[in-house]
Amino acid sequence: MRTLTLLFLVFLQTIAFGQVTFDKLKHDFGDLESYDERFVDIVLTNKGQKKEYVLSVKKPGEVNYIVNGKFMDKDSSVVIRFQVNPKVKGRFSYDVEVFVSDRGEAVKLKITGNLKDIVSNDLSGFTACPDFSSRPGGKNANNFQLTVITIDSETKNELSNSKVSFIQNGVPVWTKQTDKNGKIKEEAALGFSYFYASHEAYKPAELGAYVNFQRNVIVLELSKDPMYCPPPPVTTPPIQPIIIEPTPPIAEIVIEEELLNEEVTAFIEEAPIEFSSLALDDFSAENFKPINVVFVLDVSSSMQQGDRIELMKYSMLQLMDMLRPSDKLGIVTFSSQSRVVLAPTACSDITSIQKEIENLKASGLTAGGEGIKLGYKEALKSFIPGGTNQIIVITDGAFNRNSDDYKKYVKKYKKKGINMSVVGIKIKEVDQVKMTEAAEVGGGRLVPIMKLADAQTNLKQEIRFAAFKR
Repeated sequence: MRTLTLLFLVFLQTIAFGQVTFDKLKHDFGDLESYDERFVDIVLTNKGQKKEYVLSVKKPGEVNYIVNGKFMDKDSSVVIRFQVNPKVKGRFSYDVEVFVSDRGEAVKLKITGNLKDIVSNDLSGFTACPDFSSRPGGKNANNFQLTVITIDSETKNELSNSKVSFIQNGVPVWTKQTDKNGKIKEEAALGFSYFYASHEAYKPAELGAYVNFQRNVIVLELSKDPMYCPPPPVTTPPIQPIIIEPTPPIAEIVIEEELLNEEVTAFIEEAPIEFSSLALDDFSAENFKPINVVFVLDVSSSMQQGDRIELMKYSMLQLMDMLRPSDKLGIVTFSSQSRVVLAPTACSDITSIQKEIENLKASGLTAGGEGIKLGYKEALKSFIPGGTNQIIVITDGAFNRNSDDYKKYVKKYKKKGINMSVVGIKIKEVDQVKMTEAAEVGGGRLVPIMKLADAQTNLKQEIRFAAFKR
């Protein structure tokens, strides 16, 4: 009797729980931007002795799915891919029921996340469940193979031995050399990216673009440099002893060396001789006052055009290599709304500051006036008597739209010892006059960043010029 009871309990457990296991019963996408992939794979494995089937799936209308097989033999698996298509911004939660042949009740799954933004144009590319040649994405998307090609802009022939640097979130990720076919195939993560290519006898080429599993080929066209002069033959120097020292990542080294040879867009014309005679990397306490700077950053949708926000991030991260531990830096962002992303923080906490810069994303409209007011309030909180107190607006040109009253705040806080400069990211000529005027009212300058060489140099030089002990 006891044996029969045990067998009956095992039979009931098999009916209730079955022989097919699910690798997960819930999945949280976390925060999703409008361009993020939105699918997840659930793996079903047959642990039993007989063939089992996925009978049906009951799901809400905003969830689509595909299955990569009809049945599961012993110790084999199938994958169900679920694609979510929320129609509104905000948190979402979907309950899905999967019916499998080994049990009488459905297995319940829960898929959650938070959609931060919906683009206004067609989203049809996201509604269909991707086939199994794609891999799951979301906030922590898997890497994919990216192909970068360099070509001659006139002949369209591929250029071998080109150097290409790949930058994401303002950080150099890798620098590679194109093969004999002018190609580089390298692993990359999806997201806004910046590419910088150089080749002997050619002008450098730059491109900002969003890359993912589908947009995985980038072509960079390089133009011949009419001013190019071949270098003289190199004689072999005597062998010197090898000294091994710690070095930054190779991608950073290559980019910095390449950009040093590029002409930078000039903007400081009134610099005194004492300032101009200092080394470009001099930011010593002997020559420069303590700095309290609050960045007011345009993160509206116009900055989402890949190259602009990447140039902004890169320029700010370059600045972090120069600022001293006692200097202070804060971040205010503006788009449809303004908010404090980082209260003024000592630059000794460089990790926290770098993290906030790398996490910046762009969407929404432009409310620059409100951002400027909030930036001044933050700068006042961390005011350094006898130091340089500054807000720096970084925008692509439309920061003052619908904010005509911001100038009275600029004048008010200038009297309190807080100046304002404006950094223009790839600005149009039509915006340059208004931006220059705004910077002059604030006691600062218009700082142009039109390319990667500018991003490496110009923001640092503006900080140095503002803090210089005259």
